[in-house]
Amino acid sequence: MTSLFDPIRLGDVELSNRVVMAPLTRNRAIHQLPNALHVEYYRQRASAGLIISEGTQICPEGQGYLDTPGIHTPEQVAAWRKVTDAVHAEGGRIAVQLWHVGRISLKAFQPGGQAPVSSTAKPATTKTYATEGFVNVDVPRALRTDEIPGLIQAYVHAARCAIEAGFDAVEVHGANGYLLDQFLRDSVNDRTDAYGGSIENRARLLIEVMTAIAGAIGPGRTGLRLSPVTPSNDIGQDSNPQALFNYVAEQLAPLKLAFLHVVEGATGGPRDVAPFDFEAMRQKFGGSWMVNNGYSREMAMDVIAKGLADTVAFGRAFIGNPDLVQRLRQNSELQESNRATYYGGGAEGYIDYPTLAQSKA
Repeated sequence: MTSLFDPIRLGDVELSNRVVMAPLTRNRAIHQLPNALHVEYYRQRASAGLIISEGTQICPEGQGYLDTPGIHTPEQVAAWRKVTDAVHAEGGRIAVQLWHVGRISLKAFQPGGQAPVSSTAKPATTKTYATEGFVNVDVPRALRTDEIPGLIQAYVHAARCAIEAGFDAVEVHGANGYLLDQFLRDSVNDRTDAYGGSIENRARLLIEVMTAIAGAIGPGRTGLRLSPVTPSNDIGQDSNPQALFNYVAEQLAPLKLAFLHVVEGATGGPRDVAPFDFEAMRQKFGGSWMVNNGYSREMAMDVIAKGLADTVAFGRAFIGNPDLVQRLRQNSELQESNRATYYGGGAEGYIDYPTLAQSKA
């Protein structure tokens, strides 16, 4: 029987176990650059089979939150190389999450103070994290059709930068109400061009992005995160999420991606927020399937043993437990994380959680 702690190969990447660290935005970059805190934070968690980094913007327009890192300049590549080197020195594997927030942004974060871009000009009723705390996002503008090829190339450029920075893979962020999700769902996408209207049209940008990245760095180093029914960031429910995401899975299948990372239910919230048959979607995809959202040790071990998933991603549990894999393996008690230090700040609540070994010392 397969165990959560057995090794697995995702595409071109060999993992020592099936416990994945999910992407977690922590707002500690300086001038969009990871720093020594990031090096230590990710090094401490290198026992994960795979670390997926915090959301990392693919271009200046992709930023929507204060103090988040990028992966599109030589300086960013050099800074991330220190992180990947540290993880690899501990025997770990790390992917970067390629992020474009779309309309979940502020003019203050955009080049020249321009409006954020999206599939639509409709604003989101939600907040983002800025210097003054959480504030309402600004009104976006709809991307022109002739701007889409440049956007796809920005994703490709960021993916190439990631490989140059030493990442083992990339995960494209197609979830949680950010840019690609804004194109996918008819609750937001009101376009009348080739990227709006039918399911095929709304899925077009995502499929083009994934095809281009897989062609640039190899499908075995390319993954994707989706969240078919999450309401995050005022994304709303698509009129037919099952048909939409089954279609997406079918279109992705021939690419032979390294993995598909699926958030079940509301991201960081209820798993039963809306009806959805994730197993039907998994069958359409046919490749390595990563599950996420509120998994306990028992749930994770059960889903792996039953062959319903290949890997399980844990988020908040990795914040307070850098040695989460060991704690899961031994069925040890998990430490609570300090929510007051989730966003912004320094070492406190970031790199100061003790491991089991340190607690016993």
